[in-house]
Amino acid sequence: MAICRVDRTAVRSALVVAVCLGSPGPSAAQGGSAPLSATAGAQTTQTEQGHTDQASREAPGTEYPALHLSGFADVDFAAQNKSAGPRGFSEGQFVLHFASALSPRVNFFGELSLTPRADAGSGTPPASGFNAEVERVIIRFDQSDQLKVSFGRYHTPVNWWNTAFHHGQWLQTTISRPEMVQFGGTFIPVHFVGALAEGAFPAGGWNLNYQAGLGNGRGNVSSRAGDAGDNNARPASLLSLFTKPDRAFGLQVGGSLYFDRISVPGQPEFSERITAAHAVWQREDPEIIAEIADVRHREIGGPLTASSLAYYVQTAYRLPSFARLWKPYYRFEHIAIGATDVVFGSVPNLDGSTMGVRYDISTYAAIKSEVRVRRRVSDRPRTNGWFFQISFTF
Repeated sequence: MAICRVDRTAVRSALVVAVCLGSPGPSAAQGGSAPLSATAGAQTTQTEQGHTDQASREAPGTEYPALHLSGFADVDFAAQNKSAGPRGFSEGQFVLHFASALSPRVNFFGELSLTPRADAGSGTPPASGFNAEVERVIIRFDQSDQLKVSFGRYHTPVNWWNTAFHHGQWLQTTISRPEMVQFGGTFIPVHFVGALAEGAFPAGGWNLNYQAGLGNGRGNVSSRAGDAGDNNARPASLLSLFTKPDRAFGLQVGGSLYFDRISVPGQPEFSERITAAHAVWQREDPEIIAEIADVRHREIGGPLTASSLAYYVQTAYRLPSFARLWKPYYRFEHIAIGATDVVFGSVPNLDGSTMGVRYDISTYAAIKSEVRVRRRVSDRPRTNGWFFQISFTF
């Protein structure tokens, strides 16, 4: 039992330092081998990395598997137009992270979420109160810092936010995610089922990282991955490259390519190409996140070709006074759907601003308040809303 207490203390301390100081996940060149995608900073949070890193460094003779559990939850309040979404109090996702070392070079990570249903108790039979979802299941084999191979269900590493901040709302500065990477959204394929190779090279202090993946992209519902198999036998592929230079601690710059064929019943097939880029200064004073993605769809055997664009810029700054507990932030985001984009026919355009402040009430709990101003159609009025959240990790 004493070992468990030491593990928890070490993990929490590492988490606080990483998040409050805004340090990036260590690359292989910067911090040695770390389990489950720490070299790419993508599929594990700082909490997960701490759990698996601790487990992988156990002395010889350690019993396996060495399982560690952490969780996240949040309680929310919304004041907005009924047409824009839920109002009043709501329970956010209840999320559990499972990290387990299976051997010195083999690690497992899983993420399970429970999401409240708006239609709970209705229908025949009555709908349950929560939807359970296996968000991520990843087993990874570490050959070296330069090559780690994993298999499972991922948050698609096609852009930065989707792999840096997962379902625990406490992890991110804001209450809301950018709409282009919204869970349940369509613009970016949030999940990916398949295999991923990744690694990092020092490269004279540039710390070059790569990820290359092959697997199931969008399923019969374009907002979901092909969890039960590829629906068209044409796998999706992706390549992501980024750098974390030593001389600019906290900086990450990179880009990615994603290719897939979309087969939705009752619609023509389309090829999909996503080109994305990001620049992130992951410091608390300041925090700057900028991403852009162009999604191009071409009808197979037909004339339709369309391109849709989305981007956002988010800035935040942890105030040096008041014990560094206050962190105001602002985000502007834009989505422009191509007029002939049949695949994104139900995705609305967006020009939106999000302004708010985060207050860290304790080491593991935060209070957030934000205002969102959104316009979907250029000649229509903007919609406004105020949102409040208490998020925490345990």
